Amino acid sequence: MAEMNSPGGSQFAKRVDPKRDNLTKEQIEFMQKVELAQWHKNMQKRRGRNVITGLAIGAIVLGIYGYTFYSVSQERFLDDLEEEAKVVQARSNSKTSVN
Repeated sequence: MAEMNSPGGSQFAKRVDPKRDNLTKEQIEFMQKVELAQWHKNMQKRRGRNVITGLAIGAIVLGIYGYTFYSVSQERFLDDLEEEAKVVQARSNSKTSVN
């Protein structure tokens, strides 16, 4: 275990500020490589979550779209209104066609 008496805690977990601390070129390159490796690791996790989220949103959109077409195709109230309009028009034509 690391000694807790040191002012910065553990020497292995010491935070480094590249602007404030004097670092060698090799240390800066190593830090960049480690950051890039961490970024790639996190991107793999994020990419998987993004794909799952995209598929879920797409499935919801397609479900709503399909349900809308299904429910509109079963609506018959306009057919009933058209039949009533034809009946009313036929009655009005028969009453006014007398000359």
